[in-house]
Amino acid sequence: MKIAHESLKGLDRDRLVSVVEPVLRAHGVDVVELVWRSDQRGWVLFVTVERPDSKDPSLGITLDLCADISRDLSAALDVADVITARYRLEVGSPGIDRVLYEVLDYQRFAGKQAKVKIREPIEGQRVLRGELGGLDAEGRVVLTADGKEHHLEPSQIESGRLWFDWQAARGGSNVAHKGRRTPSRARRAAQRDR
Repeated sequence: MKIAHESLKGLDRDRLVSVVEPVLRAHGVDVVELVWRSDQRGWVLFVTVERPDSKDPSLGITLDLCADISRDLSAALDVADVITARYRLEVGSPGIDRVLYEVLDYQRFAGKQAKVKIREPIEGQRVLRGELGGLDAEGRVVLTADGKEHHLEPSQIESGRLWFDWQAARGGSNVAHKGRRTPSRARRAAQRDR
């Protein structure tokens, strides 16, 4: 099973993955993030999923699918008794601002808008926003930002994520919309307390 990002400190990673993998495979999804952490309410296992090779990270990841995965995964984890602590299980989509974890993500999402933070400034900028152009012949990330095509070595990139231009979607209006937050991960879509 492909996992783009995992943080499972304190858990038996191999046992957990052996329980999670068949459930997610049965639902036809890949794992973007598998994270075990605590918050104000206690321990949480976050499982962020997407359809394999989809150009849209949220395509086909519905509330019903997340609920089905959560139900099946919850039962499998209970039977395997992999997690002994009391915890919540949250299953969801990576959303429209999906993190780009691997170099191949930049190829996969070619044509999408992205926000890339680079280690050394280019023309005084450490954050570039623009359209992903995939990878060039040398394996560099192609990003067109401010009318210029940049070819970035993967080692130049500190972090990247897909980016949705809300201003352009509103027709270029500069009017602030108080109270509106950019949607992030929809992982709370299917939540279960354990």
